[in-house]
Amino acid sequence: MAVIDATRATLEGLIIENDIVLVDFWAPWCAPCRQFAPVYESISEQYPAIVFGKVNTEEERELAAHFQIRSIPTLMVFREQIIVYSQPGALPPAGLTSVIDRASELDMDQVRREIEAAEAG
Repeated sequence: MAVIDATRATLEGLIIENDIVLVDFWAPWCAPCRQFAPVYESISEQYPAIVFGKVNTEEERELAAHFQIRSIPTLMVFREQIIVYSQPGALPPAGLTSVIDRASELDMDQVRREIEAAEAG
């Protein structure tokens, strides 16, 4: 699947309508972002069932602020509408694949129970 340019108008729908969504927060002036882009695009071809989005933080400042992006690139992984990974920094191909595989293997019922317990206590 091709990488999708996500915006304030489209990101919520992507997250709601898909099981796993990766979002790369980036900016055109950011050298590490430009280095990570080919890795991200290449890996996206290996996972056609997963949505790979990119948010240009220069154009989507409100979105970047909403997700408290302080450093770019920042990669977020949503699984069943829950952020299960959020980390700044470019990843090598093996690192990105590992993040995707771990997110895919999560027991989301257990994740929800842990979130409920944290919120209650």
